[in-house]
Amino acid sequence: MTLTALRSLAKAMGVHTRYTDGLGKRVAVGPETLVRVCAALGAPIASPSDAAAALQAHRAARNTRFLPPVLVAWEGALPHLAISGRGPKHAELHLADGAVVPLESVGAEFRATRPLPFGYHRLTVEGDGRREACTIIAAPARAWRRPGSHRSWGVSTQLAALRSARSRSVGDLRDLQSLCRWVHDRGGDLVTVLPLLPTFNSEPPEPSPYSPVSRLFWSELILDLKDAHRPSALPTTLDVTRADAEVRAALAGHPAPHPSSLDEELVRYARYRGAQARLGRNWRVWPTKARAGTLAPDHVDAEVERFHLVAQTLVRRQLHDLRQHLEHDGIRLGLDLAVGVHPDGYDPWSRQTLFADGMSVGAPPDKGFPSGQDWGFAPVLPEVSRREGHRYLAASIALQAGLAGVLRVDHIMAWTRLYWIPHGFGMHEGTYVSYPAEELFAVLCLESDRNRCEVVGENLGTVPPEIDAALPRHRIWGMYLAQFEVLRVDDVAAPTADDVAMVGTHDTPTFAGWLAGNDIADRIRYGLLATEAAAGAAKARSLAVRRLARRLGHRGVEPRAFLADLLEWLGRSASPLVVAWLEDLWLEDRAVNLPGTSSSVRPNWQRPMSRLLDDIMTDPVVDAYLTRLDEVRTATPVTRATPRT
Repeated sequence: MTLTALRSLAKAMGVHTRYTDGLGKRVAVGPETLVRVCAALGAPIASPSDAAAALQAHRAARNTRFLPPVLVAWEGALPHLAISGRGPKHAELHLADGAVVPLESVGAEFRATRPLPFGYHRLTVEGDGRREACTIIAAPARAWRRPGSHRSWGVSTQLAALRSARSRSVGDLRDLQSLCRWVHDRGGDLVTVLPLLPTFNSEPPEPSPYSPVSRLFWSELILDLKDAHRPSALPTTLDVTRADAEVRAALAGHPAPHPSSLDEELVRYARYRGAQARLGRNWRVWPTKARAGTLAPDHVDAEVERFHLVAQTLVRRQLHDLRQHLEHDGIRLGLDLAVGVHPDGYDPWSRQTLFADGMSVGAPPDKGFPSGQDWGFAPVLPEVSRREGHRYLAASIALQAGLAGVLRVDHIMAWTRLYWIPHGFGMHEGTYVSYPAEELFAVLCLESDRNRCEVVGENLGTVPPEIDAALPRHRIWGMYLAQFEVLRVDDVAAPTADDVAMVGTHDTPTFAGWLAGNDIADRIRYGLLATEAAAGAAKARSLAVRRLARRLGHRGVEPRAFLADLLEWLGRSASPLVVAWLEDLWLEDRAVNLPGTSSSVRPNWQRPMSRLLDDIMTDPVVDAYLTRLDEVRTATPVTRATPRT
């Protein structure tokens, strides 16, 4: 009976008691995991014996509410509101612009008298001696798309690794603008980059763009400092500590903007970074008041605070100018919405009630990572996010969509569920927690529409059927990776009109590395693959390479010709957008990242490109790849592909 009550509590709170991992194994979640996850979600539970009382309390709290925390009004149509409870009720709907929409009372229901404008609105209901509020998300059912039919192409890169003859230690916005113009001159209309969010750059640096300090601000390292010079020697790793020092030196003479001209969030962010400089990176060991969110003057390094005020003000201005220039030139920037944030970052400190304590996000075992994955950041609490109307998520999306022409949502499966791992537990001992997918898709579609930004969802790996159904319904593209597609046992399917087509990504080997199987040796070296499994992995890779070669009608596996044929085949497909990883165009054989390893073990995200941008843009071989891709994109009739199942 105790375990039954525990499982009932877990299900009521959206915690999965069973799931199928990436190896096809059906997993029954252990009671210790269920207790820890339910407790993190707010249940008063310390052991399975507390489950029955916790379940009763959960049901009582849910049944006493008039309204859910969030309601979605697709296309502005507010659902009829059946208000629970006894006694007379009074309801008011306040729009985001301050106007009040009359609500018509029909029995126990309230109805809007007209469609709502798109936006975040507030509904309040009074009755039974209490007052409740609900966020109304009035959103288009589909994400924004450019008018007309397009068969375009672009390139993808990590800006930090991109350097030119005039660069500092890392690439900056002037390098990015040069790359964009070069791609545009060859017929492309998109350059996508990994997240441009702030990272921890002082010793020890943690440069992963997918473990940012915040999802609400930009990296100061991307600033164009105007006086950069050619490095005397090409470093073997990105020296983000040196780059950070160069930015600080360049901004030393800039006056800090007046506090009255800044938004409150930026002022708080800058003070937080100043506090880290004085109190240490890990805010959980700060003095009590600082840890709880109150920073006294003696907690903050004023110079570091000023630096971040100046840097953020300048980078916002430069990014605004960049988007204007790109729009004028007819090229778009592609950005990436990271799924999480560093546990020592500003967002978990400034929103402590929003993030689950004692939990990490990751993934259960699969073929690539048979031990599972722990990504190291805390998950957002779904019900807390609902109670605040998903403001944090909306702000995170709006930051990116306001600059991007195309936004890729990292691990879009998180819109329906995330895999939580209690601290101290094995990576295989976690479980999935459900998220309010309809509400999150409404936020995404609304911000896409507001900012005229197309959306791509990273639907790779173990994808719930709800995601497969939701992406086309909300006019969000999925992703097609040739390296993944060839793992299917049947014929290699071509990309469909619902897929952004790529050879690989920052999380896969480069094309040349994939052909050579370099990643297999890396996975063995870093303990991600058992030595005895190497022969089987190499054989599977050889079969995959031959399967792709047959699909292309390619008789050999000479890398240059193979890549040319693959890009041409993708270019002839029905895909609306084909994106080439920049480093593949000169057959770079070292990957920028190996998922499952940390930057302290392997130099992930720290390898600069082996070639300068100046050399890339004058290389006839690179030019030939892109010229041919542009030719087939613009001249070839669309080959309609059968949708994948």
